[in-house]
Amino acid sequence: MMRIGKEAFLLRLHFTADDLKKVRLLRNPDPVWEIVCSICRLKTGEGQVAFGAWRDSTRSRLQQDARLRAALSPLRGLIPSVGYIPDFLTPSASADLSAALEAVRGTPSRVVTRQLIRLERVQREAGRPGTAPRPADTDPGTVAAALRTYFDTVLRPHWPRMRALVGADADGRTQSLLDGGVEELLNGLAPFARWRDPVLEVDYPVDREVALDGRGLVLVPSFFCWRRPTAPADPTLAPVLVYPVAKESGEAARAWGAGAVRLLGRTRAAVLSAVARGDGRTSSDVAHAVGIAHSSTSYQIEVLRDGGLVSSRRSGKHVVHSVTPLGLRILAAG
Repeated sequence: MMRIGKEAFLLRLHFTADDLKKVRLLRNPDPVWEIVCSICRLKTGEGQVAFGAWRDSTRSRLQQDARLRAALSPLRGLIPSVGYIPDFLTPSASADLSAALEAVRGTPSRVVTRQLIRLERVQREAGRPGTAPRPADTDPGTVAAALRTYFDTVLRPHWPRMRALVGADADGRTQSLLDGGVEELLNGLAPFARWRDPVLEVDYPVDREVALDGRGLVLVPSFFCWRRPTAPADPTLAPVLVYPVAKESGEAARAWGAGAVRLLGRTRAAVLSAVARGDGRTSSDVAHAVGIAHSSTSYQIEVLRDGGLVSSRRSGKHVVHSVTPLGLRILAAG
């Protein structure tokens, strides 16, 4: 839970019986949400283990690619690293980039103007009065073209890995849904959200109350979302909750054959790395990935759990395992 001082800030999503029937889970990354979240990660040093290698390579590419710099210029002004982001950049939850960009192009000018006024006000009130975007940079057609260029240059090379991690997360949550229903799916959003029937409490930068009013909720697993979920600011828009999936960092992947092996031994390091490749992996998943017997896998996971490197929880009929922050640090300690 994000805390500032002694306060806890929550987004509270109020469900009705109809809303529980209309919960959907996106099984592939949403390209525009990944663009927005990745630009936030690019502007900060957050998540060095998860994003450090990607951030370094992207910044290097920016120095060499004038077309990419030109595309990123209007997006930087529209997407602050903290605080309100105009909703017209993320028109709906969808894996279809072309449809999303068409929706961005079709945004009425009055909507863009209203959201830019809000962006300026929120930044000013937070003591972060950045440079206002130029009018030409906020034209929906210009923004859509910039989003396309950024995606094709920066994200498309990483898309297979992003799809794999998002797909692994979606598979685990789908199993929870099949085993225990929608409430089991919502319970599985811990630790960054808690289901307290009929309200889903989500860790958030500010306090917000949103009544779903029969519109349902779309859950969007995201690679570049970091630490806590995000959502559209306008409560009249279709309800969406974007949440972070477990990452397999480039730094950690390179270290798995070095420092982690020396500390843990080759088999145990392989088991830990297999757990880190998804959020909520069963012992059978890990045994298949590593290529060892299920009994040996269970023993190795028990040792890792006793050492604080792996956490386990029950999800329906299965026990699933996730790597802990300490486990990630050991994987990254090359």
